[in-house]
Amino acid sequence: MKQFVTKNFLLIILILAVGFAFAMQVTIFQTPPATPPAVAAVLPAAFTTYWQTGKAEVNTYRLEQAEAGALHKGEARLIFAVEDFRTDTQVRSETEASRDKSIPVLRANLSRQFVVGMQDYALHTSVFTPINSLVFLNTLKVSTSAQDWSGHSYRQLNYRTNEYQVTGKSYVEPEADEAYTVPKALLEDELWSRIRIAPDKLPIGEIQLIPGTMTARLRHRKLEPLAAKVKLEPYEGVLYPGKLLKAYIIEYPTDDRSLRIIFEGVFPHRIVGWAETYPSKNNLLTSRAVLKKTIQSDYWNHNAPADTSLRAELLN
Repeated sequence: MKQFVTKNFLLIILILAVGFAFAMQVTIFQTPPATPPAVAAVLPAAFTTYWQTGKAEVNTYRLEQAEAGALHKGEARLIFAVEDFRTDTQVRSETEASRDKSIPVLRANLSRQFVVGMQDYALHTSVFTPINSLVFLNTLKVSTSAQDWSGHSYRQLNYRTNEYQVTGKSYVEPEADEAYTVPKALLEDELWSRIRIAPDKLPIGEIQLIPGTMTARLRHRKLEPLAAKVKLEPYEGVLYPGKLLKAYIIEYPTDDRSLRIIFEGVFPHRIVGWAETYPSKNNLLTSRAVLKKTIQSDYWNHNAPADTSLRAELLN
């Protein structure tokens, strides 16, 4: 026995270390507990009542988007829904067999469509943020696609231990094949969901922030954490609808860019608009979106031609 231990000492240590890691749930995929945490266990009952109705919240906005040195009119949509999300493969759970590998996330889909001269532009971002931030601190996945008449691009971030893996494809030569990592930091793209989940826990002050993937695509910027100054204050203007409005303000001193997200101070904290300022072809421009309408809908169950009347009602 003594000879066996001596001869296989390193192997025994390795086996013990791996066993300890699994026992402590220290893996590269943020493995969840055997029983995923219920939403009601970590948030007020009002959150569960509003978000676990089997419907998504669909918001439509009037948009003015900066591109090519000018502002262009368009439409934006911001859609939120709670769903089960696998932490191993980082995709939506759609089978009972994968439920024990899943956790509840708030999925945010932001889309913008606008016309630049003759061209159609379409951008879409999906963000998957765990609701129970006590167990899962970081957003697990972000993906962004962009289409115009010249071609299309795609970029995705996947959370691994202490970093995000970034992959991308594009018709633009410098962005043709992307594969790199960025250190773990708060994502600008997840702030929209953080506002909806717990606005009282939004970070304030000087922080490190990974800029939004949609704007990074329009500006052809590589992703990296940047210094940001962040504050939360009452909104005192008249442009946006709603009551008891608050403004979450992000400024990037080294990037000549700022973002203001305007939302309702009372639950369910609807996002009523935003304003984003940065240079475009040497012109300092501000893109703006103002809320038009909010509905709750199980839109995935309305796929018949007759359901276009529901779409018309939302967009008008």
